[in-house]
Amino acid sequence: MTTTIEPAADAAAESSDTATAPPSQAAKQPRAVSIRLSTVLITAAIAALLALSVTFGVLYASASSDLSDRDAAAADDRQAEQIATDYALGASTIDYRDVKGWLGRLQAGTTPQLSAKFDATAPQLEQILLPLQWTSKATSLSAAVTSQSGGIYKVNAYLNVTSTSAQTPNGTQSTVTYSMTIDRNSGWKITEVGGMQNALPTK
Repeated sequence: MTTTIEPAADAAAESSDTATAPPSQAAKQPRAVSIRLSTVLITAAIAALLALSVTFGVLYASASSDLSDRDAAAADDRQAEQIATDYALGASTIDYRDVKGWLGRLQAGTTPQLSAKFDATAPQLEQILLPLQWTSKATSLSAAVTSQSGGIYKVNAYLNVTSTSAQTPNGTQSTVTYSMTIDRNSGWKITEVGGMQNALPTK
């Protein structure tokens, strides 16, 4: 009697094949990637801080530029007002015994064109001052820029003028307004002067 045990051998062979099967043939399991919540929150916070820093930097630069421009404009206004005040004080300081010195003050800080106009009118002015024995001096009240465009400043200077003459030896007082045009682009030269007639005697 013959006994057959082939199935057992087959099973053993199958078991052996399975044990020696390469890993590549094994079923691949999906991998799960885990990220901590704290890491996500820290990353988001850093990104928000970076965005906030950039925004703050842009706003700060813009504000600094605006402040710088405003300060520069205010400084230019003050300079124009000071120039107008100094000129007006000089123009209102008159002594009939020194008409030449007064003429020099009229021409100080002016453009060549305006200076030439004073040269042309000097003889007529002298003819007014000498007979009257006119003298005057002034104190500054205030000055203000009324407009500015492209470096051209319109400025009013306000003075209190005390004058004496042969007719009024005790002196009289008056408030005088000088209106000037000052060109920053030409070295802060005075190009026009108005209101001087109010500080001078009439014939």
